[in-house]
Amino acid sequence: MELEGKKAVVVGGASGMARATAAALVSGGASVAILDRPTSKGAEVASELGHGTTFHPCDVIDAAGTEEALAGAIDVLGTIHIAVNTAGGGLSKRTVSKDGPMELDFFTGIVELNLIATFNLNRLEAWQMSKNDPDSGDERGVIINTASIAAFEGQIGQVAYSAAKGGLVGMTLTMARDLGSLGIRVLTIAPSLFATGLTEGIPDEMAKDLVRDAAFPRRLGRPEEYAKLALAIIDNPMLNGTTFRLDGGTRFSPK
Repeated sequence: MELEGKKAVVVGGASGMARATAAALVSGGASVAILDRPTSKGAEVASELGHGTTFHPCDVIDAAGTEEALAGAIDVLGTIHIAVNTAGGGLSKRTVSKDGPMELDFFTGIVELNLIATFNLNRLEAWQMSKNDPDSGDERGVIINTASIAAFEGQIGQVAYSAAKGGLVGMTLTMARDLGSLGIRVLTIAPSLFATGLTEGIPDEMAKDLVRDAAFPRRLGRPEEYAKLALAIIDNPMLNGTTFRLDGGTRFSPK
């Protein structure tokens, strides 16, 4: 899919990998709407990116509010051809600790934030894409979700997070099959540790310890490297229904 003139929604676009992707999309000639938390720097980032970039406050675990924010973005853009979804996160907690079993609310909260909220976005994004006129390659849209390599080898305490991100990996091919007849592609990127959020700006010695299991390069990933993969996915119509590890050969150890 060519970027020039396309309409894109980037969820989580106020920072990190999504911000870098939003910037790359704008540079490629796409119009971008950023969805992120009301407390984020979304308005500031939209102003910095320019070219008509807009910000729409959104808490993804509020399903109705998310639908309203996405509708607002569509009102501005006119439609959606590209959706990049990165919202998520989670804390660490073992299935059983000395205090007893994990609280069920903790598990369901992590799943809601990472899996259910992303599916909610996907269903709404795909519905809008289905209304697009197909391009010269019969394509109407592309959806990119964000998992984690914890989906494949989660560390101790990541059972809820691994389950949620594994759910994203698991639904990628099935959703691509669901939407294939509509000319909509669905893919997932599974990063390792990237220099975003809590890991951004940490001391070098701490960073080296975090990436000790990497093959090469042994450093934290850079947001622009996620953006490069996202743009490659958008560009190549034969990429569909799969998950790409973006990890420098990292395989997480148990802890």
